[in-house]
Amino acid sequence: MHILQKIYCRTFQTAFKLALPVLPYRKPKILDSIQELPDALKDKGVSKILLVTDKMLRNNGLTKDIETVLPENGVEVVVYDGTCPNPTAENVEEAMGLFIWEECEAIVAFGGGSSIDCAKACGARLANPNKTLKQMRGILKVRRRLPLLVAIPTTAGTGSEVTLAAVITDEATHYKYPINDFPLIPRMAVLEPKVTYSLPKHLTATTGMDALTHAVEAYIGNSTTRETRRDALTATSLIFSNIETACREPENEEARRNMLQAAFLAGNAFSQSYVGYIHAVAHTLGGAYHIPHGLANSVILPNVLEEYGEAAWKKLKDLAVAAGIAEKDTDPEEAANAFIAEIRAMNKRMGIPTKLRGIQERHIPKLARRASAEANPLYPVPVLMNAKELQKFYYQVMTEENNV
Repeated sequence: MHILQKIYCRTFQTAFKLALPVLPYRKPKILDSIQELPDALKDKGVSKILLVTDKMLRNNGLTKDIETVLPENGVEVVVYDGTCPNPTAENVEEAMGLFIWEECEAIVAFGGGSSIDCAKACGARLANPNKTLKQMRGILKVRRRLPLLVAIPTTAGTGSEVTLAAVITDEATHYKYPINDFPLIPRMAVLEPKVTYSLPKHLTATTGMDALTHAVEAYIGNSTTRETRRDALTATSLIFSNIETACREPENEEARRNMLQAAFLAGNAFSQSYVGYIHAVAHTLGGAYHIPHGLANSVILPNVLEEYGEAAWKKLKDLAVAAGIAEKDTDPEEAANAFIAEIRAMNKRMGIPTKLRGIQERHIPKLARRASAEANPLYPVPVLMNAKELQKFYYQVMTEENNV
């Protein structure tokens, strides 16, 4: 990256870091069970909600509790189950139209990051009916208070239940873009382990590694606070201690609860301290090829950490100590390498590949430019890279049949 670009990026990031203490970050109120939700909604004067979810979750009966418990306790439920894996602007418009038509008063998102992001974007459109989603992409462009938003994560990974971000895909261009503003933080989050029991092993693994990526990128960046460092370290410890148990024993309540807690803490950490190039590259792959976000993060994570080199060693050592794979007196380079090696080993044990199918070499320059546009100057990464330098990560993870 050119020296003037670096100066601009670091100046921009420093300004945001200095503003952190006065920005209106908040954590959602945590509910431990869906059974607590009716009273929490009625306390807010809500008698009718829009449930935003997807067809797979609903067809598998996972929304049954909500669709039963809420009406039994005087809260009417209207369901939008059209959310696709990478939610589109069309999904958001459909959900918004249903909310208005049915005269709903609040939004409850049930699912992984896709459903929660769709619900957030729906709330943003309801708050700003004269703005398109594209006009709200980027930072601090929502501004207005959303209808009451409750998030019920069915995966322990995205952290979307605590973040100020929503990621939407333009279905026409396949461009995936973030919307970031404080009103998008849900007012309540229901962290109930049993809704994650039916999550398949590969999704438990990749969404868990998504949470780890949040914790790692938040911690190694240059815009941390005491709170985000503490949350990132705790999340890292919980993930290393519980993710493989959750994969092996899907109904292990303790492991599932700990993973939900880890995802929540990691989400809070990156919401304030931001992510980095791992996410920027992963977002472009999701938009272009519909590669699941957690899978993309899992595969890219060790490669980018390795590329940061010495600039990340000290902080990666802290994470390695928290993960229980290094001691406090371990040399930083040794600890960092052990941490990266253990991520690769853990991925392998959980069946996560090292390559991603479908990446086309001819697309890489455009994808890298999009990743650079997302990350620079916002993400306070340990080492700044331009679009040309980011191309390396696409080549590292593409399969041989496309590398022609």
